[in-house]
Amino acid sequence: MITQEIPAAAELAELEDEEVTEWQALSSELRFSRLSSSSSSSPPPMSSSLQCQARARTLIPYFPLLFLDKKKICSPIGRLAQQNSFSIKSDIPTIPKLRSGLKEAFILLVRLMNVGTTNPCFPLFCKGDTDKEPYVGVNIGTDASALLSPEALASFLQVQKITHVRIYDADPDILKALSGTKIRVIVGVPNNQILAIGSSNTTAASWIYRNVVAYYPKTLIIAVAVGDEVLTTVPSSAPLLMPAIESLYSALVAANLHTQIKVSTPHAASVILDTFPPSQAFFNQSFTSVMLPLLQFLSKTGSPLMMNLYPYYVFMQNKGVVPLDNSLFKPLTPSKEMVDPNTLLHYTNVLDAMIDAAYVSMKNLNVTDVVVLVTESGWPSKGDSKEPYATVNNADTYNSNLIKHVLDHSGTPLHPEVTSSLYLYELFNEDLRSPPISEANWGLFYVNTTPVYLLHVSESGGFLANDTTNQTYCVALDSVDLKTLQTALDWACGPGQANCSEIQPGENCYQPNDVKSHASYAFDSYYQKEGRDSWSCDFKGVAMVTTTDPSHGSCIFPGSKKVSGKTRQVVNSTVSSGAVELPRVAIIRGCRGTSMLKLISKNLLPISLSANILLLSLFPLLMPCW
Repeated sequence: MITQEIPAAAELAELEDEEVTEWQALSSELRFSRLSSSSSSSPPPMSSSLQCQARARTLIPYFPLLFLDKKKICSPIGRLAQQNSFSIKSDIPTIPKLRSGLKEAFILLVRLMNVGTTNPCFPLFCKGDTDKEPYVGVNIGTDASALLSPEALASFLQVQKITHVRIYDADPDILKALSGTKIRVIVGVPNNQILAIGSSNTTAASWIYRNVVAYYPKTLIIAVAVGDEVLTTVPSSAPLLMPAIESLYSALVAANLHTQIKVSTPHAASVILDTFPPSQAFFNQSFTSVMLPLLQFLSKTGSPLMMNLYPYYVFMQNKGVVPLDNSLFKPLTPSKEMVDPNTLLHYTNVLDAMIDAAYVSMKNLNVTDVVVLVTESGWPSKGDSKEPYATVNNADTYNSNLIKHVLDHSGTPLHPEVTSSLYLYELFNEDLRSPPISEANWGLFYVNTTPVYLLHVSESGGFLANDTTNQTYCVALDSVDLKTLQTALDWACGPGQANCSEIQPGENCYQPNDVKSHASYAFDSYYQKEGRDSWSCDFKGVAMVTTTDPSHGSCIFPGSKKVSGKTRQVVNSTVSSGAVELPRVAIIRGCRGTSMLKLISKNLLPISLSANILLLSLFPLLMPCW
């Protein structure tokens, strides 16, 4: 039995390195319910949840140990739903030294607790590998007129804070221009080169030398994508796909780059059949002769399964069955969530279901250690008469929500502990592509670098400089029917619960006293309240998002109040002084297929620092109870 005295919280900051290591080891022993190495007996089981809670409370002093190395917080979380509730007290002493890191650590811990697998009491272990954080990259197609020069492209990528790109070949000018930028690159082997590479080891070695070795490491090439959707678009090349992959890998081994650079091949979603429910998915058996050795290769080399996944096409092919909101990552009521009848897992969006279908399909071939990398996903912003859902608003909504989903480490219902990285399709509109019209309108930018629309991702770690959500507003359109505008105004100030007090007689925004001015203020109030989501600035087509501040004189619009940090209460957003503003955690009773713990990102709730210390102490230390 461990009897060593636990140091006081205030003393932890003074520990020397050796002592830190010692106390981390001791904490690990307690958290994992292991006795000292001199004992081989097992600890007695907890006979009740009350005893479990009591034991957890005795370990509260170990809370600061979680922060000694925040990059390696690894806590098994499980069976929390068996607890009826936690008695949260607020009498734990404040630890000033932990204030600055508390919010970051809190969010990280909640992510680790976000468990919702086939067995909702499945214990989750984090890997503590901060070098493999999920990321969002972009695909760069070149079927466009007036392309940027490679040097201008590299500069543009840096300005836009884009850290990962995929190109469909190994353009030497682009690879040279990306040298020294620290932008990570997936290079592609075009489909028409697979035959030659798959037939000759010498050709494969030459390709690696010319297109990889010649640029690495100044240009950070991280993977080679062999072909694109080969099995479904050029099936005649399928027999040589694995020989090409293996030859390229052997060339990387010879260059001693096989641990830094992965080799895989992107697949169309159609290689998987019966994608919903995901639990019934399986690879098209006609591809088994390629998929099985490919998956074994990916498992052996630690490479990802590359998948091009488009909820847009799923929706278009299943209209009336798959709701648009599910495809766009829009918030859903529980009744609208898709439920897998075999696992009872709840799916709030189509992409997660497609990713889990890939995991299930791999498991059916006895491969369980390969991660999914989404090499393409997006939504077109324009289409022809047969593509009415290819709109700017839908493209903005999908891509903005998709980026948030990845950067928030959301995972999937089947694998909440794994969040697939993703490459948006695509950076620029490719105006030279053949019809339908949507084919030329998947880009985030026009070829002249003007944004096609404004993404809304600023609260998810920052991505793309064309995200100006901290300076966007929602205003009424000019020349719209005043009756329709009045109806929208009435809804915003009524059911929409916008703060319309400033447009009342005698208030700062009452003048000018006309429907358009009042509607603009009300629309912006609602838009800001809803987190500046694109869908919240529509009002049946009478509103638009603008980057021009509509404030005038003493009338300050809600968006301006947020940017300038005004202290006046705006839509009930005041935070009490002396409190740390943290996302609320909902503890859901009972084991169910959805996440047991959900991070509620909206309507942030101020909680005192001391209460959060107790809350954080209990969660990672509850595992010794089982």
